[in-house]
Amino acid sequence: MQILVTGAHGKVGAATIHELVAAGHLVTGCDVVAPVYEGGDFAAHYVQADLTDAGDAFAVVRGADAVIHCAALPEPTRNSPATVFRNNLMATFNVAEAAVRMGVDRVVNVSSETVTGMAFAERRFHATTAPLDESTELRPQDPYALAKAFGEQLMDAMVARSDVTAVSIRPSWVQWEGNYERSLRPWVTDPLGSAPSESFWSYIDIYDLAHALRLAAETGLRGHEAMYIVSADNGAGKPLRELIAHHFGEEVTVGALPREDAGGISFAKAEQLIGYRPAHTWRDYLGEDGLLLDAPRERLARGETGVQRGRAALS
Repeated sequence: MQILVTGAHGKVGAATIHELVAAGHLVTGCDVVAPVYEGGDFAAHYVQADLTDAGDAFAVVRGADAVIHCAALPEPTRNSPATVFRNNLMATFNVAEAAVRMGVDRVVNVSSETVTGMAFAERRFHATTAPLDESTELRPQDPYALAKAFGEQLMDAMVARSDVTAVSIRPSWVQWEGNYERSLRPWVTDPLGSAPSESFWSYIDIYDLAHALRLAAETGLRGHEAMYIVSADNGAGKPLRELIAHHFGEEVTVGALPREDAGGISFAKAEQLIGYRPAHTWRDYLGEDGLLLDAPRERLARGETGVQRGRAALS
């Protein structure tokens, strides 16, 4: 297929481009980053575009069979609330509108686990049952989570008024060689002493996420489906019941788990509908001391990670 990946220079977009090119798809990436004009195109074509501008969105979407929409400001604390909300929501609206008018077959919308509202809540709260799944109530407070929740509603509206189909992927906390150590080391080295996790220690490896996005682009599902994409284990390496009992006591009821050290979000729907099965774990990257292992550290230093190769494919 001819697939457009938005947010192509971000870690999710870049890893997804690497996955798609390896699978034989024809890939165009777009982002707000300036192109290297004298560099030419390698494995993928690159177009600079600001998707909050409707004209840019229509221009880059035209000709695509599918769009994987990764572009977004990735969380709500490094930009003003209005900027986060306006950027993320308008970009998604423009992509959906362009997909309808330009005859795209499918939009894969990168949503977020934060749609439940817990991750960046000003008035903190947590779920009362684990694992979380698609039946968990959405109670977003912050501009990032609100924009992601509204983005899923835009997908509903898009498929209701057109022949475009959609899959909204809700990734957990995204990890790759460049941030595993910084992100997960506190969980790995002190799981009972570190701060509790409202997502119940779920995370997602970037390459499992990229694979899930490819599966979603290739699927024959009709309508619009939203699904969580997470790793099979939790990021603390402990039995989930033990973690929840220590941090939340009897406030959280733990149901059936596929494994003792499962993460706190279920990927069962994604497994059933698109055949997703996670293949990576934090143990592929970190030792028991929470430090990056030699092999991933060397890949990172040599520029040979999937994220780095995805970015290199555009320049």
